Amino acid sequence: MYQDYCLTNNLPFEVISSIHSYDTSTLFCPAGMQKYKKQFVDSSIKTQTVCNIQSCLRLNDIDSMGDGTHLGLFNMMGTFSFRHWSVQQTVDFWMEFLTHHLEMNVDYVTIHPDVPNWNSYHKTEVRFDSECKWSDGEIGGYCTEFYTNGIEIGNIVNPLGDCIDVGFGLERLDHIVNQTTPKTKEQSLIDIIIKMIDDGYVPGYNKQGSILRKLLKMLYKMGGSIQHSFFEQEKQRQLKMSERYKKLLPKYPSQTKEWWYSTHGIEVDDYTY
Repeated sequence: MYQDYCLTNNLPFEVISSIHSYDTSTLFCPAGMQKYKKQFVDSSIKTQTVCNIQSCLRLNDIDSMGDGTHLGLFNMMGTFSFRHWSVQQTVDFWMEFLTHHLEMNVDYVTIHPDVPNWNSYHKTEVRFDSECKWSDGEIGGYCTEFYTNGIEIGNIVNPLGDCIDVGFGLERLDHIVNQTTPKTKEQSLIDIIIKMIDDGYVPGYNKQGSILRKLLKMLYKMGGSIQHSFFEQEKQRQLKMSERYKKLLPKYPSQTKEWWYSTHGIEVDDYTY
């Protein structure tokens, strides 16, 4: 539906399923705006607005997965304008989509106290929030956030004061509009692992490979499984490590966790006897 809406408004649109990062600042793509960082800072690019749905992976929320709002792996619906659209135009564009096309209510929005004039951009309740700033560490600006049922469904950022960066979570909107059942932490973890494998990542000891290994280990420890050789290899590795620790423990009963890890590569908290 979002794709049709964008194309009807004569906006270029693409669906990007890869979670590979567009630069070296992150291991995976964390947001739809990452692809357009050069366009944001290149002042020669004007009168251009594009839309997409970008697959994203954020592992900083991994402990919150299963709460109904955090997935780790999700699709971000984005609108990006480079010295073309105003914040007002963007608010109108998204409110039209949310309220008329998705037929959902926006309970309230938040804006930063430093930009009180943004109050006039909205026709719903506005609340001030000093946290209404967003940055990827390099590019950022004031933002306005949209809330439904107490859940933040998306935001509109004004990077550098003259650009637009919009991100709305597709799965969050789907949950609200269609009352879809939230995924469990195990289901979310499996989705991440399968996506990483499909995108060409393999278990290893550095960077993305190390993360995939840790996620496979996490899945095994919580009692889950997937039908893949990577999971079976990690399962066997964990079984061997467990047996090794069980065998060595009587010999070194008083050693610290740090010693076990630095000497034998064993994370003691993973094994209890």
